Amino acid sequence: MGLQFAARYGFIKWMNHYAIYEQLSILVMVRQVVARKGEMDRFAGIFQYAYFVEDLEQSAEHFAKTVGAGPFFIAPHHKTDRFEYRGMPVEADVSYACAYAGHCQIQLIQQHDHQPSIYRDMFNEGEFGLHHIARLEADYEGAKSELDQQGFEKACELYADGVWACYYDTRSSVHCFTEIHSITDRILTTFDRWREAHEAWDPSKPALM
Repeated sequence: MGLQFAARYGFIKWMNHYAIYEQLSILVMVRQVVARKGEMDRFAGIFQYAYFVEDLEQSAEHFAKTVGAGPFFIAPHHKTDRFEYRGMPVEADVSYACAYAGHCQIQLIQQHDHQPSIYRDMFNEGEFGLHHIARLEADYEGAKSELDQQGFEKACELYADGVWACYYDTRSSVHCFTEIHSITDRILTTFDRWREAHEAWDPSKPALM
């Protein structure tokens, strides 16, 4: 009888521990979902304004001085794993610099060659300015489908570092291109790192990291 009671008590104790573990696991999952929703809320709508510039370093200093953007993180001569421009595997030699100005992300783009590109589609030699706005989308294909249905042409699509991005020619509607950007934990971590650097940044320091 004693052994049976001990065995039964041990089983009940194990079941109680299992139930607590299961509840904690569910709680962790719920918190992760809530945290991810919070991440998405932060990036809802337009999260980035991208400018085609003549010189990254000079433009970074101008944006830092005029609108308080910085520090800028540079991706020189950025290469992708897959790239398509208007149905052709043509990839221009491009460098990027990204920073935050408050909660808004600023991207600066410099093209180093004369290859056809979405930037040359909009600007002639010696012309520069706002090129595109960007949306961060959990449903990447769904967001593309929305723009397809509105009749906009997908001018470019690329895959790099585990992220998909595409650019639609929406100039007839919003006077610039629109980028659709997929989401990964890695890219959210990167954006958080840039934002934290901006919050801790001393504007008297150089604009480029």
